[in-house]
This record gives sequence, C-alpha cells and structure tokens, in this order.
Amino acid sequence: MAGSDQAAQHSTAVLHQRRKFSQCPMKMAIGGVAVVATIGYFVLYTKKKPEASALDVAKVAAGVANPANTHPRN
Repeated sequence: MAGSDQAAQHSTAVLHQRRKFSQCPMKMAIGGVAVVATIGYFVLYTKKKPEASALDVAKVAAGVANPANTHPRN
C-alpha cells in the first residue's frame, strides 16, 4: 500500500489534461454542423418517394423547396 507521503505527492499531479484544445473550437463546431447536415440529408434521401430526385431532396433539406419540388410529377 502507498504511504501517506506518496498520496500527498500524487494529489497535486495533473493527469493527461491539456491547457489548449488540439483543434480550434470554431472548426470543431463547423465540422459538427457539416456531419449533422450530411446525416440529415441521407435520412431524408432514404425516406424519399420514388419519383423524387436527389435534387428535390437537397432543396427540401436546405429549406428552399417549393410545392413543385414536393408534389409528384404527372
């Protein structure tokens, strides 16, 4: 067992903690948004109707679709 002097010596040690992130927080946030957008696009794409195109799905995912993009073509 460790003595009390060893416990006191190790209590002030910092184990594997960094003062700075290895990446910029803004870059990590942008990367996270890109990953979420990609997953959202693929979820919408897998649930699309057979007559919808990939461009229609992209317009709906971006929020710029109009009724012509969301209704079946004749």
